[in-house]
Amino acid sequence: MSFKQTIMASVLASVPLLANATLSDSELQRFTQGTALTFAVEDNFHNGASSFIGSMTLTNNSGVALPKGEGDWQIYIHSVRKIHTKQASGFKVEHINGDLHRFVPTAEFPGLAGGEQLTIKFEANVWIAAYSDFMPRAFMVVKEQIPAIFANTDTEDLQQFIAPIERENQLRRYNEPVDRTQLATAKLRYERNQNSVKVSEEEARKRIIPKPNKVDFNRGKAILDSNWQIRFAGRLKSELAVFQQDLAQYGLTLDAQPDHIAVPKQPTIILKVDSSIADGKAQSYRLEIDDERIEIVGVDNAGVFYGMQSLLALFPADARESVTLQNVEIEDSPRLSWRGMHYDNARNFHGKEAMFKLVEQMARYKMNVLHWHFSDDEGWRLDIPGLPELAQIGGHRCFDLTEQSCLLTQLGTGPFKSGSGNGYLTREDFVELLKFAKARHINIVPEIESPGHARASIKAMEARYNKLIKQGKKAEASAYLLSEPGDESQYITVQSYTDNSINVCLDSSYAFMEKVTYELQSMYRDAGTRLTNLHFGGDEVGAGSWGKSKACQNLFAQPNNGVSGVADLKPYFTQRVAEMLNKRGITPGAWEDGLMYDRVNPFNRSAFPNKTFTANVWDNIWEWGVADRAYRLANEGYQVILSHGTHLYFDHPYEAHPQERGYYWATRYIDTKKTFSYMPDDVYGNADFTRTREPIVNLEALVGRELPPLEKPENIVGMQGQVWSETIRTEEQVLAMIFPRILAVAERAWHKSKWESVGLNSKEFDKDWQLFAAALSVKELAKLQHDQVNANLPVPGAKLENGNLFANSAFPYLTIEYSLDAGQSWQAYSAPVAVSDPSVVRLRTRVGKNNVSRVTGLN
Repeated sequence: MSFKQTIMASVLASVPLLANATLSDSELQRFTQGTALTFAVEDNFHNGASSFIGSMTLTNNSGVALPKGEGDWQIYIHSVRKIHTKQASGFKVEHINGDLHRFVPTAEFPGLAGGEQLTIKFEANVWIAAYSDFMPRAFMVVKEQIPAIFANTDTEDLQQFIAPIERENQLRRYNEPVDRTQLATAKLRYERNQNSVKVSEEEARKRIIPKPNKVDFNRGKAILDSNWQIRFAGRLKSELAVFQQDLAQYGLTLDAQPDHIAVPKQPTIILKVDSSIADGKAQSYRLEIDDERIEIVGVDNAGVFYGMQSLLALFPADARESVTLQNVEIEDSPRLSWRGMHYDNARNFHGKEAMFKLVEQMARYKMNVLHWHFSDDEGWRLDIPGLPELAQIGGHRCFDLTEQSCLLTQLGTGPFKSGSGNGYLTREDFVELLKFAKARHINIVPEIESPGHARASIKAMEARYNKLIKQGKKAEASAYLLSEPGDESQYITVQSYTDNSINVCLDSSYAFMEKVTYELQSMYRDAGTRLTNLHFGGDEVGAGSWGKSKACQNLFAQPNNGVSGVADLKPYFTQRVAEMLNKRGITPGAWEDGLMYDRVNPFNRSAFPNKTFTANVWDNIWEWGVADRAYRLANEGYQVILSHGTHLYFDHPYEAHPQERGYYWATRYIDTKKTFSYMPDDVYGNADFTRTREPIVNLEALVGRELPPLEKPENIVGMQGQVWSETIRTEEQVLAMIFPRILAVAERAWHKSKWESVGLNSKEFDKDWQLFAAALSVKELAKLQHDQVNANLPVPGAKLENGNLFANSAFPYLTIEYSLDAGQSWQAYSAPVAVSDPSVVRLRTRVGKNNVSRVTGLN
């Protein structure tokens, strides 16, 4: 115990029991320090898939008694499942907004004496089958006093404040319809990991991710050390600088000279550009390794950079100062021009370094677009000159119900600005990141979420308005206002917000969009690049938005503006934003539902002046009946980025297990193999299971109508992984959710495999997957760890047979460790082990010193 904790403990010990309904500061601290607040899933089978019964239990070991009846205190919790219950166990239950709820004691409150326990049961939306659905940092508030967090909930170890999820009606989401999910067990993993196709470690070391189009290994080897030199075309200075930094990580310091300068004859890496190779296809390259000569030729600078990455991919993870490489000839071109990763740190900010690490690793695997979701309901993560409230208020959450100093606390942040998920990038930070990304041929596409999912910007601009109104600056106050005072429109979104839609009928809303776009353009210019693409969101606008807005009624009354009612407002907003971006030379982008009149009809593409208009298509929940939108939008003339939830959403769990982090609305789990199996050229071919895990045998019968064919394949321009961060609060968590699944996205976006024409149930697929997975084990995971990225490791499979323990991994050659004393000591597994007591067997996988998987037992 620290000195500070010792002092606090002595202070709390001296506080007498509470004698009335008012808690002092010290009593509040003592109560929340000594009272355990725990959540539990009581029954997911309560009401089909519509709602579940949960509970919150208070166990009072604090020495402070709460008396019966009403009090001037409240308990606040973060619940992403909106609670329906209004009265329970002497509490009035109120939904504040989003995930924030409060429990207010009423006259029926029974009191809570020391040593007593009180359980409050409630009904809430849908179901909970994973610990990460519950949020940390519940807190208590008394009048104007400083809030106090229940100490046992102030942790990322969720099982410290969540009762075990282990019964059938907890592990499964519902029983009507039947949840057919096979829950992850050691035995099930063992069966799934079995594969008749075997690959060698030598093959795995040679495997480049993403796989090149053509690879021919030859006799002979090159021994690359610091006696080598680099000759480069002058235009490649930027690529050379990054290459030398990467070589230095392996202890290789190579002198480099432009190719027009005479140098002594010695082993040489040659870097040059030849626009005639690969028929001039952008980003292509040729790599040749010979005994004393390595040549990388790109059709352009990006091609040379990707050739460098393939050379580095052949390095063993532990190579230092000398690297032995087998001679090889590689010819390679990308499959898709847009190979992206969508990263949401609006919901929870994970720090500046997480973004740099993500960009660095994306470049290593030839990915070229970072779709940065920096604004949403829960946060705005970039400082915008002239609008400081966006970062100062929109970048922080705390307990301020007026939201004049911060946003309403959400997603487990708790009551203080020091809580998880808070922060933003300064302008200087972002310019630095842009330079870093540009040097690695990555385009950062920022997203200004609008008109829905915009609560952070709305509330920041309301705070700005209130501040300037007090100063008598009415015109200035209204200049960037995103909401209309007195608007009584009523709606509630999927995330339980009631006030997150920008008013699209206010000219100030478009002034805001233009101001932010202008400042973004300025940042890109300062970084020596340009803003080519800007995403404006468009998704999940709450039904009922703008229905009672006076500004919108005035707009409807104006003749010949093409706006007659609420149904016209989304295309009206899209039109105005698209025209603004077109004038600035910027390509607009939106999520698919932001470009649809209804379930099947896209906005008229010819109505927008933009040469290119990208659409991220995410909703392929097959039974919802809109999984044909990728083809509908492409056929209409939009440039489609495949972003499908069932395979490419990395906020979903790696397996169906309550200890796995993430939401699971699109599918119960997405492991690396499932992402690897995604087929960009056959969207319908990816239909495997419904959300209940029913096998899909006839997609058109499931949808109930004819599915349109793809008529304009040239408009499928890319694919990307997505990570949304509602349940992801730290850098370590977000990197583990992204890696290694992002490597499978890089693979599919760059390379089309032969098995895509014959299907997943083929030896071609098995061999390709096994080699990819072995390459992860043999070198890629260790390289990631060297760069301070601890990727998620698959939990081992295991079975007990004739008293012997058999174990395997989804990634061949990954180190498996076992314990025969419930985790007290560990040994490396290499062959079946005799077991006398199965109950104490534990298993895990490991990479290096500090990256281990979740531990499993045999049951």
